[in-house]
Amino acid sequence: MLSTGALRAHLLAARLAGTVATLREESLRSYRLFAARDPRVLIGIDPEWSWGMRDLIALMADKCGVSADPAHISGHDVIDPERTLAALDAFAERVATVARCRAPVLLGTGHPHRLLGFYAALADALSAAGCEILTPAQGRCVDITTRFGLRTYNLDYVRGVALLRDPTAERPGCEPGAHTHSPLPLRTALAAAAEAGGPLPALVIGDHGWVCGAGQLGFEAIGLADTDDPAPFVGEAEGSVSVAVPLDDAVRSSYYRPLTRYVLNRACLSQ
Repeated sequence: MLSTGALRAHLLAARLAGTVATLREESLRSYRLFAARDPRVLIGIDPEWSWGMRDLIALMADKCGVSADPAHISGHDVIDPERTLAALDAFAERVATVARCRAPVLLGTGHPHRLLGFYAALADALSAAGCEILTPAQGRCVDITTRFGLRTYNLDYVRGVALLRDPTAERPGCEPGAHTHSPLPLRTALAAAAEAGGPLPALVIGDHGWVCGAGQLGFEAIGLADTDDPAPFVGEAEGSVSVAVPLDDAVRSSYYRPLTRYVLNRACLSQ
């Protein structure tokens, strides 16, 4: 069993926490856009409270451990590993609860290149525990407005985890999937599930728009988030997101495997 101390050491060594690759400039830009209610950064959350720049910096300092000094405007962000560990424990508790109830779960990621393995292992364990892993709207088209214009993607599932694929890829199904922050894939999946008469998820696990979009619609949602994505942490502060785990969401995919083992052990789902 992976100990808390061993995982803390791994978080720091892999730069999942501690000094991370995410730049302070990128985070501050996201906070400014969030304060201006830019939908590209809201990623599905409709904040109930008024969030200014200083409010967001204070929130992210509390939730992640980044600098609370508004005058600190450059360099790399810092994530407190103790905050990551505490959030992973809360994350595992929600996973354990849904497993005990054998309730339906929907998993999705906008970071398939990095995080697909993490979510897929959770899907495997939850399925083995008796949970139905939902896969609504398989193959459905999703239109997303990007900085390059309107792009059409296909909703796909890999080992029970939803992601978007570019239908124009030379070898469809071979690419790892598209990076997206949009809540539209989540909304498409939930609409299809509702149209089919259910079931609907008791828990949504993912990142970006999957977590924020689900929480905004009243579904319990937990997931991972980087310091330049304030929306999940705002959702957690306002009560629409149950757990947001602070970590660098763009390191090597293999670096997330110890986190998977830790969560499954804490949730008593180790296989």
